[in-house]
Amino acid sequence: MDVHLTIHGRQNLAGQLYRQLRAGVMDGRLAPGQRLPSTRELALQLGVSRKTTLDVFERLIAEGYLRSRAGDGTFVADAMTRLSPPPTKPATSPATGSIWDEIDDALPMTRTEAPPDYDFVGGVTDKRLFPFDQWRRCVSHALRIQARGRGAYHDPAGEQELRLAVARYLAFSRAVVSHWQEVIITQGAQQALDLLTRVAIRPGEVIAMEDPGYPPARILFAALGARVVPVPVDEEGLIVDALPPNARMVYVTPSHQFPLGMPMSLERRLALLAWAQQHGALVVEDDYDGEYRFEGRPMESLKSLDTAGVVAYVGTFSKTIFPELRVGYVIPPAPLGTALRRARQVSDWHSCTMTQIALAKFMLDGYFAKHLRRMHKEYAARRAALLERLRGDLAQWFTPLPSAAGIHLVAAIRAPHDEAAVIRMAASGSVGLYGTAGMFARAAPRPALLFGYGGIDVAGIQAGLGRLADALSSLRGRAEGPLRQG
Repeated sequence: MDVHLTIHGRQNLAGQLYRQLRAGVMDGRLAPGQRLPSTRELALQLGVSRKTTLDVFERLIAEGYLRSRAGDGTFVADAMTRLSPPPTKPATSPATGSIWDEIDDALPMTRTEAPPDYDFVGGVTDKRLFPFDQWRRCVSHALRIQARGRGAYHDPAGEQELRLAVARYLAFSRAVVSHWQEVIITQGAQQALDLLTRVAIRPGEVIAMEDPGYPPARILFAALGARVVPVPVDEEGLIVDALPPNARMVYVTPSHQFPLGMPMSLERRLALLAWAQQHGALVVEDDYDGEYRFEGRPMESLKSLDTAGVVAYVGTFSKTIFPELRVGYVIPPAPLGTALRRARQVSDWHSCTMTQIALAKFMLDGYFAKHLRRMHKEYAARRAALLERLRGDLAQWFTPLPSAAGIHLVAAIRAPHDEAAVIRMAASGSVGLYGTAGMFARAAPRPALLFGYGGIDVAGIQAGLGRLADALSSLRGRAEGPLRQG
């Protein structure tokens, strides 16, 4: 027999033997018509009881993998000839024939190699500072609630307690006043954008968005058949006068423009709302990390200024708790509420109810507000340390752009240094840096780096920027060497 059988331990012997024999038949190592050892002989070889081998053979015969001839033995069934032999070389995957064959990755996926010693990746949080003891109590509460309930599908809009908690939190922190029934819980902000596009945009219609802007949103809109038109930004945010008149949706990040960081001025906010009302367009406000504001007074959200019902407000817990939670929310204009609930139901019905119940308790019991205050203080210290170095010993290479909120900031690279070259140089010292060139769609990219400080503490910032300064000094030394010799 051309199959090596191995028994590990003394647990589930029949199961081990069944899986190995079936795999041998399926992958062709046991050919159709091949004779197998007798059950007695196989039991002696493996050191198991004959009952074990008999049970396995009877199961494989019953399932059609083997056949038995009285007085002759047991053989691999002839029907197995219909199985195609395994490929001798990796097969080429068939094309999907859709936009997914044409687009690049929206953002770098999870690293498979060892992460750098000092990683300035954006959009991540520091889980070491999360109050997991309180979270465990909230999860235990959610488990008790689930244990008492019956197994059933729930409201596609989310659990009532969490929707109430979100409505209360937004009214206090972002001046977004809404009834809890208007809140729809989603799997992160990205699903909120997906649902809004599905219910509000037909294929071929125009969605306008900032340039530079958030690549996953741009790719999502295009994948759903929209025609995405990039609109330039300046120091006041989106240039409203540059909006295409036929845009059916405008996607903006007004509290902390992604990626550059500037807030949209009040004048621009009012102009955008007036434009949307005039043109019958939906404005999608992505307030992805507006909770963290470090300078000046809090800026009004677009939703809080909206009297005409043209703004869908999108938020997420990925930047306030951690991305793995996969909880976001949307407060749409009233006419879209029913359609969004229907779209959510036929998409994945609803998010994990246990997570929703736990998060609701975490918020309603005050743990979330306490955690935010602590993280605001921590991120303020990290931001200050980063800016001090960028404006100090690193000022000859970088100019930080104005940014008063969020957990990342962008620094322009001073000429003549190249974005890719600086990133490679930093990587040689195990410092993870990330450029912004891929976030521009039509506008000419300006060499710049996005410094995320959500996942790296003050000590790491100082050490990482120290290595970066050493690497850049060596780069400058090599560039200037020939000049000194001349």
